[in-house]
Amino acid sequence: MEATPLCTNANNLIPFIISLYFLVPSVHSFSPLLGIHPLDEKYFGSQVIKCKDGSKSFSRDRLNDNFCDCLDGTDEPGTSACPRGKFYCRNAGSTPNFIFSSRVNDQICDCCDGSDEYDSGINCPRTCVMGGNLEYRAGNYISRIDLKESKKGLISEELLQKARGLKVIIILQVVIFGCVVIYRIFNRRIKSKKRRYH
Repeated sequence: MEATPLCTNANNLIPFIISLYFLVPSVHSFSPLLGIHPLDEKYFGSQVIKCKDGSKSFSRDRLNDNFCDCLDGTDEPGTSACPRGKFYCRNAGSTPNFIFSSRVNDQICDCCDGSDEYDSGINCPRTCVMGGNLEYRAGNYISRIDLKESKKGLISEELLQKARGLKVIIILQVVIFGCVVIYRIFNRRIKSKKRRYH
C-alpha cells in the first residue's frame, strides 16, 4: 500500500513536534545572561570577560556556572555561588531591582516576575503590576501599600505601648514629687514647732 502525501507529512510532523517538545524547555530554562542588567549585556558579550573589580578574567562559558571565579560576583549574577553577587530582576511591567544573589533559587519568590527562582522547583506567580510591585512570601500576597499600612499599624501600636509606659512614669514622678513636697512641709512644721518651744 502506497502512502499518501498527507500521511507522509503527518509521519514527518510527529517526530518534529516531539523534538520541539524536548528542545524548547531546555532552551527556555536557562539563559547565560540571567540576572544581568540590560546595560551590562554588552559587557558580558565578549568571549573573555574581566571581573568588575579587575582581579582576574574568565571565559564566557564560566558565566553563571555556579562557581565563584570573581570575588565581587561578576561571573555569577544568575546563581547564588558568590556572596557579594547581585541578581537583576527585570520585573516586566513593574519596577526592576537588584537582589542579593544569595536569594536566587532559595524557594522564596523575591522578583515579582519569578525570575530569581528559575531552578528551585517552585512556580512563582507573576505578581508584577504597573507602577509598583507586589511581594510574594509563602503563599501570601501582600501589596506594598498594605505592607506600608501594616508597618504603620505596628508603629502606632509601638507608640501606644510607649505612651502607656510614659504615662506610668509620669504618674510615678507626680507621686514621688508629691511625697517630697509633703515631707518638706511636715519637716518645716516640725522645725517651726521646735523653735517655738525652745
